[in-house]
Amino acid sequence: MSDQSVYSKKTWLNAYEPGIKENVEFKDVLVPRYLEESAKNFPDNPALIFQGYTLTFTEFNEMVARFTAALKSFGIQKGDSVAILLPNVIPCAVAYYAILRIGGIVVLNNPLYSDRELEHQFTDSNSKFLITLDLLTNRMVKLREKTNIKTIVYTSIGDYLPFVKRLLFPLVAKKKGLAADVTPAKDLFKFKDIIAKHSPDFSQAEVKMDDVAMYQYTGGTTGVSKGVMLTHRNISYQIQQIEAWFPKFEKGAEVMLGALPFFHVFGMSVSMNFAIRMGWANVLVPKPQPEPLLEAISKFKVTFAPLVPTMYIGMLDHPDMEHTDLTSVKGCFSGSAPLPLEVINSFQKKTGSIIVEGFGLTESTPVTHINPFNGTRKQGSIGIPIPNTECKIVDLKDETKEVPVGEPGELLMRGPQVMKGYLGKPDETKKTMTADGFLRTGDVATMDEDGYFYIVDRIKDMILSGGYNVYPRDIDEVLFEHPKILEAASIGIPHPKRGEAVKAFVILKEGQKMTAEEVIAYCDTKLAKYKLPVEVEFRQELPKSNVGKILRKDLRAQEEAK
Repeated sequence: MSDQSVYSKKTWLNAYEPGIKENVEFKDVLVPRYLEESAKNFPDNPALIFQGYTLTFTEFNEMVARFTAALKSFGIQKGDSVAILLPNVIPCAVAYYAILRIGGIVVLNNPLYSDRELEHQFTDSNSKFLITLDLLTNRMVKLREKTNIKTIVYTSIGDYLPFVKRLLFPLVAKKKGLAADVTPAKDLFKFKDIIAKHSPDFSQAEVKMDDVAMYQYTGGTTGVSKGVMLTHRNISYQIQQIEAWFPKFEKGAEVMLGALPFFHVFGMSVSMNFAIRMGWANVLVPKPQPEPLLEAISKFKVTFAPLVPTMYIGMLDHPDMEHTDLTSVKGCFSGSAPLPLEVINSFQKKTGSIIVEGFGLTESTPVTHINPFNGTRKQGSIGIPIPNTECKIVDLKDETKEVPVGEPGELLMRGPQVMKGYLGKPDETKKTMTADGFLRTGDVATMDEDGYFYIVDRIKDMILSGGYNVYPRDIDEVLFEHPKILEAASIGIPHPKRGEAVKAFVILKEGQKMTAEEVIAYCDTKLAKYKLPVEVEFRQELPKSNVGKILRKDLRAQEEAK
């Protein structure tokens, strides 16, 4: 077999840890059934913990059943879209499972989005019902007029708190911006009121595995966000794939850190659904800043922590890190952007845990690659394809040609977690999916001789400088290694001689000073001349997506606006 068909050899299977098979024996289980199983097997185990308030699996399952009855009473039927606009609070998980139980379509939205962005997603998804937070309710009542949303249900951060915190909450909430007065309006209800009013309905609607379960909107990093149609099979099989990848973690025995936003596909699959499937306690952190993250891990003895690089960096840089006990953590999962080696080493040393880096896209529910938990983890690699996932790297100009080992090309993948397509956008679907079901990722990647994959960069982020391909990630990695630099990002800017050249945006660590000349001189010791930044801009912050991914498109737009 020639080097050209090396991907069909699946060299990566040699790196699978013992007990993990090439293919999972999938069971056709609807996602709400996972909750029912955990409620049966671990009835008194904590399911959701919010600020110390605990719901057992029995209580969680019953609350879902009450909200199921409520949705039906409002006339929501199988196939109707229901929007959730919430951070990681108890009603977010309850609403998600109730919508799937009635055969509705979940539409998760980012509470930080503007009215313009939300109007697009509500309208595009044809959402008829909205669950949101009191802080956003008055805004959403006004926005409702421009959409097909009829009914709004709202909750408050203070709805589910331990007794003492619940007493104190009204005294401090408004001052701290944690609660808001809601103006009464037509078809507007409190979550707690409707939960109290309805008897539990545990029935599951008749749905097929290939029916659409949700419209998950892309982060809009490449323009207008698109509704990714994820089926019940996509979500259910993804949970089974993740479970297969971590065989040493027992059901009913771990504590999950629910810090990744559930409205993001990474948080939905890896934090929320995986924990419910495994019967684990899930410690919800609605605002994943360093302080609440450190507090949640130490107080509730978290053992499994899926996070994104900015969260690891933030915790390590926080003064409380020194005197916080994080030794309960056994496993960490990092995704959405590369994690610098220095950060991995520091965090593993502090916690005694293992961090595995992974990779995925909204279009793949999202996980496709992870480094082995008990096995060889390669720095800078997104790992190896998880079970039932095929991958290949093809020529950037001709996708019928596979590139040899070590050569960069576009990463394509296929598996049961790959989406059905984009909602109402058949042309976009065709651009993203090949005729034989491979997903074009838009990422430039390489594979080494052991079958480990490396993301070089987004195709759209590639800089063409003097005829050379320059990948911003190469420059970012070098900048990250400098002891004075906290964060960095590079983009291409117009250049009179080279066509494009590199501009670096840099955030310095607190109390540190550097000049642009020093940054360029430092890069000169580690990068080829054509890759050197010609400009450096120091910033206090960088534009980021809801999971901490630096948005280069925003940096480019800011540059163009100048």
